[in-house]
Amino acid sequence: MAGKLTSRHSQNAALGAHPENLAEVARLSVRLGFTAFGGPAAHIAMLRDEVVTRRRWLTDQHFLDLLGATNLIPGPNSTEMVMHVGHERAGRRGLVTAGTLFILPAALITLALAWAYVRYGSTPTAEWLLYGIKPVIIAVVVQALWGLLRTAVKGPLLGAIGVAVLTLYLLDFNEFALLFGGGLLVMLVRNVGRIRQGGVVPSVALLPLLGWPVPWLAQAVAAPVSLMQLFLIFLKIGSVLYGSGYVLLAFLRADFVERLGWLTNQQLLDAVAVGQFTPGPVFTTATFIGYVVGGLPGAALATVGIFLPSFLFVAAIGPLVPRLRRSPLMGAFLDGVNVAAVGLMAAVMWELGRAAVVDPLTAVLALLAVLFLVRYRINSAWLVLGGGLVCLAYGALAG
Repeated sequence: MAGKLTSRHSQNAALGAHPENLAEVARLSVRLGFTAFGGPAAHIAMLRDEVVTRRRWLTDQHFLDLLGATNLIPGPNSTEMVMHVGHERAGRRGLVTAGTLFILPAALITLALAWAYVRYGSTPTAEWLLYGIKPVIIAVVVQALWGLLRTAVKGPLLGAIGVAVLTLYLLDFNEFALLFGGGLLVMLVRNVGRIRQGGVVPSVALLPLLGWPVPWLAQAVAAPVSLMQLFLIFLKIGSVLYGSGYVLLAFLRADFVERLGWLTNQQLLDAVAVGQFTPGPVFTTATFIGYVVGGLPGAALATVGIFLPSFLFVAAIGPLVPRLRRSPLMGAFLDGVNVAAVGLMAAVMWELGRAAVVDPLTAVLALLAVLFLVRYRINSAWLVLGGGLVCLAYGALAG
């Protein structure tokens, strides 16, 4: 398997020299940027459908390895996965192109909503659109989970870890602790003999240092609105934040509401809501806050600040993934992280599903989406848009 992965990695690196590959990455990234609703789990599911199932740019195993590596670094996981795919397909230029074009549509839409918010004091409602999108997203995640489970669960140990991670996450255990715990457990069980003989050193604990807080960034002095301070706060958040949008909310509230007083609680909730119902990365909440606090320059600096660390982390860790897979110690660690990531994805799907499938109409939409995905292999982006349009029409008729 290691040789196969290395070969595929080498082939993709060679392919990266061709302009057509960069154009393919650009087209896919911008389309996902406009259609990837539903949060990181849904984004990753849509990305897998495109690059594993349809285009066959990556194997399921390599996709899972990249996902496992992404979970070890700070920043928005789905955005970093798009960057990884861009790097695999078209090298460093592909990484930058993929990340930029996935982020840009959401940032521009969020900027427009922020302008409307500042000018009119409210954000446009999107209840009916979300009402139709959410059940389709659940179907997309279910399909992705089924494919990833068959690759990630390679035996009883990994299966048990996946179930344990799902259960513990629903009991409010920290997701980063669960990811590292799963990886370390598999690494220790598979390599207990090597570790006892002193032939290997468990250096896995060094990986989180990629996201260790930089002290001078973590300290900001309370002051009137400053664009440089705004940029440094978002650079700090992008450099150290692991976890979901709810973790992002805690960081934002601590800095902008409690410490600096630049936002009210209501403004912060409105910003997070906009990040949730726009396509693309939830981290474009930073664009909204930057505009509210500092206008167009604030929006640009906040967006660059929160996403810049992800480009650097992916560029640093991406070339290491095939080497990690070849190592008996780190390969086992990756297997554990991979199955833990799938367990987390399943837990998020359960939580989202309970909120999305709430009546007969949403249940029908979810079932139809599963049917079209599995039986007819309809592109998930069109299904997401179709679900939204169906419920927009339903809302117009009902109103």
